[in-house]
Amino acid sequence: MLETARLSLRKPQAGDIPAWTAFFCTDRARFIGGGTDTDAGRAWRAFAAIMGHWDIHGFGTFTFCDKATGQPLGGCGAWFPVPWPEREIGWTIWNPEHEGKGYVAEAARAVLLHVFGDLGWTTAVSYIDPANARSIALAQRLGVARDDAAERPDREDLVYRHPAPEAA
Repeated sequence: MLETARLSLRKPQAGDIPAWTAFFCTDRARFIGGGTDTDAGRAWRAFAAIMGHWDIHGFGTFTFCDKATGQPLGGCGAWFPVPWPEREIGWTIWNPEHEGKGYVAEAARAVLLHVFGDLGWTTAVSYIDPANARSIALAQRLGVARDDAAERPDREDLVYRHPAPEAA
């Protein structure tokens, strides 16, 4: 578990599935494999992969929650499924009413401290669809640099490399 001023970050749990499904079945999830053509079964399987990632790797995507209410707001964390060439930091915010409040940036900064500090990573990337302007803007706010020479899991994705927090 990680904590910030406003957020608690914890392993995903079954109680998060309704909020995740509501997000994953919208157009806002199109950049991560969801979308309006997605059903609850596909959303459930995607969330099961997020939960299982923790058991396979010992790290994964945290659900970040509002400390005051306990409400799950989104996911942020380390991601390294087959066939990703590098370990990734990814993020989602599940409800549009929580966008623009700095929650994802706050969660991402906590995750970066965790992976570079606690897990001892020396590098991390974020793979971002070129049409995902909000995610690109967040990556830039986090101080990343485009790495066009990096290998990517999808030839369309842009690669953003995160500096170690002490170098930021």
